[in-house]
Amino acid sequence: MLQFLHSLFGTVEKGRYPEKLVEEAIERTVDGTDPWLRGVSGYRKKLRPAVVRAIDHVVALVDGLPPPLTATLSCYDDDPLIKGFFISTAEMRKIYTADRTLAEFRRGPDGDTPRIITLLTMEKREGITLGAELSGDVILRDVPQTTVTFESHRFFDPAADERTTRRRLMVRAFDHLLSLALGEISSVKSERRELERRRSLLEAKFNLLQRGGWGFAETAASEGITVTALEVGLGEIEKELLKLGGDDRAVEFYLEIVADLLGRPEVHLWAGKESLIVDRLGIKRSQAAFDAPELVLHELRNAKGRTMVVALVTLVGSDLQ
Repeated sequence: MLQFLHSLFGTVEKGRYPEKLVEEAIERTVDGTDPWLRGVSGYRKKLRPAVVRAIDHVVALVDGLPPPLTATLSCYDDDPLIKGFFISTAEMRKIYTADRTLAEFRRGPDGDTPRIITLLTMEKREGITLGAELSGDVILRDVPQTTVTFESHRFFDPAADERTTRRRLMVRAFDHLLSLALGEISSVKSERRELERRRSLLEAKFNLLQRGGWGFAETAASEGITVTALEVGLGEIEKELLKLGGDDRAVEFYLEIVADLLGRPEVHLWAGKESLIVDRLGIKRSQAAFDAPELVLHELRNAKGRTMVVALVTLVGSDLQ
């Protein structure tokens, strides 16, 4: 893992970071997005406020996660949330033993720890089924019901203590923001390449049409292409290229993308909550009851539309064998 970020997230007060560590975080940002950003004059100064803002955000994001839930096989019946996340203890054991992250941790230097703190992530799925419901003394059949299931269970950043897990999750959240910035840069670069390809094609046609080349003249006539239309097309492409930074300042534009994203991290990665009432059959209910408790789900969401249900959990090594 990244030692400088571990130190950054683990030893200083939020918002008051040693300059050396901030500089290293800036370099990590450049390495994680586009190393050519170093060619922009004053890139560190331009990135610094955004990087500090992003660090503040991920610290608050991870600190906001509730304390770990006990997710051991022997305590399955003790927490309605755990019973909601897993159909049975058999499913729990199957998921635990199949998870590669947990298996890798068990093979590492801390693998023999009696307890493991890790982040559990899941995807919540809702569907419609037909079932029976009681209305007074009458049983209604073929009633549409909403089913809720939790799928794609995964574990992240296991450690022998909660503090270490949270610090690693802060690193992961910071890197996730970098990946989103990289995605935006890649999208812009792809758009630039397509615009440049179209510009080259139009310029070639424009030159041929101006020279009155025989082969192009026939094609132009059949396509209805004129010098005026080509000039308009070239002008539009040039406008779009300028929006993307122009040929002379493309890297500066990429730096602006990174600074904008990290400077507004709450727009790109944020936490949320959802209250959900389900019975033991996974049927969504409108009112809580003894066999249908109200569950409060904690979620992580990003600007790409991804939503994950998350929970810090405590596991024991004997359940992973």
